[in-house]
Amino acid sequence: MPERTVFESVSQRHVVSLAPQASVWDAACIMTKANRGSILVIDAAGVVQGILTERDLMMRVLARALDPKTTPVADVMTRNPQSVTPETRVAEAVLIMIERGFRHLPIITASGKIMGIFSVRDALPREVGVAVGLAEFNDQVNDVLG
Repeated sequence: MPERTVFESVSQRHVVSLAPQASVWDAACIMTKANRGSILVIDAAGVVQGILTERDLMMRVLARALDPKTTPVADVMTRNPQSVTPETRVAEAVLIMIERGFRHLPIITASGKIMGIFSVRDALPREVGVAVGLAEFNDQVNDVLG
């Protein structure tokens, strides 16, 4: 069976987003209602400015005792997030996540159209296994070359 692309693997293709000036409270409510672990922050021109994730809410808002009703998402989002194209293979996307330490990747076409968010939860165990194997191989190569 050929490996799926990230676009083929996403279970929810509706993009959940909000403006940079929206409050963290609004973001959390939208994420909860949509049952999502992340939300894209998009400016008025339709360009991705950042991503806000469950981890960001915990580490950048709750752990710092910020008021979610008055804190704009622009203050706590991950700016300029790494993204992938719809044609990116799942194992490649998971490898990026393993190596860079995050769980969500915006899916954006070469022309800038936002197609969704790939979550590590969208990957099948087989695809995760391939990515882990690639990560281990990369570590071994780096050890030999380093």
